[in-house]
Amino acid sequence: MGYDASLKNLCVLFHHSPKKWRPFLFFNMKILIIEDEPSLREVMLRALKAEGYVVESASTYFEADAKIAGYSYDCILLDIMLPDGNGLKLLEQLKALRKRDNVIIISARDSLDDKILGLELGADDYLPKPFHTAELKARIKSVVRRSRNDGNLDITLGNVALDPESCRVKVAGKEVELLKKEFDILRFFLQRPNHVVDKSVLAEAIWGDHADQADNFHFVYAQMKNLRRKLSDAGANIEIKSVYGFGYKLTPPETE
Repeated sequence: MGYDASLKNLCVLFHHSPKKWRPFLFFNMKILIIEDEPSLREVMLRALKAEGYVVESASTYFEADAKIAGYSYDCILLDIMLPDGNGLKLLEQLKALRKRDNVIIISARDSLDDKILGLELGADDYLPKPFHTAELKARIKSVVRRSRNDGNLDITLGNVALDPESCRVKVAGKEVELLKKEFDILRFFLQRPNHVVDKSVLAEAIWGDHADQADNFHFVYAQMKNLRRKLSDAGANIEIKSVYGFGYKLTPPETE
């Protein structure tokens, strides 16, 4: 598609950019890249994984359709020019499934008609190729912020406060140190208070597609055990309880 020169520049700029420009802003964000150009897809994969995102990819309409039907994502980067189908049809599929995944169209077709049709079908943004990874990350951050908590990313429940931008958790005003997966799990539950979450759903959301098909979930149990212990030791008045035979549920304070 003639992006080789631009892609080389993107790679150089990404690898030589200071780490302070690449903060882990959106822990537990799950992104699907639908792009048939291998080199561009790889650049986006590396850039977004470096941000701490869980990133999945699809190179064909058929593969993308299967992932959209089987999994959910915080943001989908959608190339509408796929070798085996029109990416705009995937927007119709999302709508039919009543899914609320954020979608950014990425396309070399920078026509007004495509933009209007994509936005009318439910896309949240339109980014023409070629683009800089810095702009892509900014667009992702923007659409996700708009869709969550009225633009506010901070989450507070009971005496527990989580700040995704600084990656900090405080209990009763005192900071609690969490590992990355512990942080991701806590944020996942803080966004779903009083909801029973199946362990396979949790695994897929935190560890990525197909983690829900693991032979066992010892990796989930270990992280959950450590997180619950740290919250209890810190005096948190919320609790992530085990629901026998199903998974877990975050219980807010009784006064809330």
